[in-house]
Amino acid sequence: MTTIELDRPAPRAAISWTFVVGMTLVGIHAAIALLTLVWTPYDPSSTAGGRLEAPSLLHWAGTDRLGRDLFTQIMIGSRIALQVGIGAVGIGAAIGVTIGVLAAFATRLLDDALAAAFDILIAFPTLLLAMLVVAASDTASLWSAILALGIALSAIVGRLTRILAKRVLQMDFITAARTSGTSWPRIVVIHVLPNIWPTLMVNFALQFGLAAIAEASLSYLGLGAPPPNASWGRLLQEAQGTVYTAPFGAIAPGLALLVLVIGINLFADGLRDVGDPTRRRSR
Repeated sequence: MTTIELDRPAPRAAISWTFVVGMTLVGIHAAIALLTLVWTPYDPSSTAGGRLEAPSLLHWAGTDRLGRDLFTQIMIGSRIALQVGIGAVGIGAAIGVTIGVLAAFATRLLDDALAAAFDILIAFPTLLLAMLVVAASDTASLWSAILALGIALSAIVGRLTRILAKRVLQMDFITAARTSGTSWPRIVVIHVLPNIWPTLMVNFALQFGLAAIAEASLSYLGLGAPPPNASWGRLLQEAQGTVYTAPFGAIAPGLALLVLVIGINLFADGLRDVGDPTRRRSR
């Protein structure tokens, strides 16, 4: 008697550990950021604590030179870092993806001009471009920092989008779609964007970490979120004068920024694994 073997469904690929760890670290920061909207251990502007106190049960991360609770300041810094990251990546994605897709459809002359413009902007450090944009505005603020970083990141996103979109437009199914009478806007929505989105999402995650570091750098230089916003960069700047007498004032915000950036990079690496299972199996 002949037996018929049924094909077993392929096992689902396990989620990589980098994705889980990265998601956990970023999730902790996100939870803390949301918590600050309704509760903080102390009033952020309260100076009731002693100056430069060491970490204790009352002040988990100690106090700064004004007597403010440092753990409260770091919690608010998480919210600012996520605000800047989401806002800058959102602006950079909106500008970069739009121009990148248009460049992929443009004539050769316009495409070459846009590609050269992307290369010139990318040649400048992101922080330098952001500093120029902030300096051009009237006053330094959180929103000017977000706008500046978004514009600076848009060149990176635009260049990647242009390369990916041109690659997709050379596929046979695009030719078939055009032969069937599908309009170019519909091709972009149905075929181009879905095929380039996984790679763009990984890039967005990496740009998020870059934006968090750049915002801290801008705040350290006095070009980011002004007081009373407790940016990690401003906390580092304020603690540099007491780094030998009260080192935890510099260690705590630096460690918070380090954990967030590591979490974002692990999350981006996990997204890359999800989008390309063969890469995960080859490890």
